[in-house]
Amino acid sequence: MAESQRRILLLNGPNLNLLGTREPQIYGAETLDDVVQTAKASARKLDAHLEDFQSNHEGAIVDSIHQARKDGVCGIIINAGTWINSNLIKRCLWAQAAVLGAYTHTSVAIRDALLGVGIPFVELHVSNVHAREPFRHHSYLSDKAVAVIVGFGAKGYEYALDFVATSPNFAST
Repeated sequence: MAESQRRILLLNGPNLNLLGTREPQIYGAETLDDVVQTAKASARKLDAHLEDFQSNHEGAIVDSIHQARKDGVCGIIINAGTWINSNLIKRCLWAQAAVLGAYTHTSVAIRDALLGVGIPFVELHVSNVHAREPFRHHSYLSDKAVAVIVGFGAKGYEYALDFVATSPNFAST
């Protein structure tokens, strides 16, 4: 990895390892590996380095968010559903994309971790959570997110990456 490259961590949470097989009519046919490989290709085009991690455990996700501050991360993308332009990449060498799971609807611990590290973030959902069951309508993250991207399927990852890369909200400190 070149020193000028932004390091991006794509953190996938509970049940995202089932993408492509879990309710494909809602989440699509792309597997987590498909999504990660597409995101890595997009990151390379943006002169960024993407690492990925998936866990079904809340504590591992919290630990990863804490590590982001130590690593100098300037932006987080969180797919808190069941699930970058070169100018900003040059200004901020590290970024994190955190993709959680159903914890968006239940986890005060993840909310507190995000607020504790002070890194701006985008909340991302593969499905349109507002067109689904009422318990999916509430998010512990949305009111603190810089932006929320909902219902674009796996394409939402690209939109989030582009936004983090071009928005002044994610400039390095």
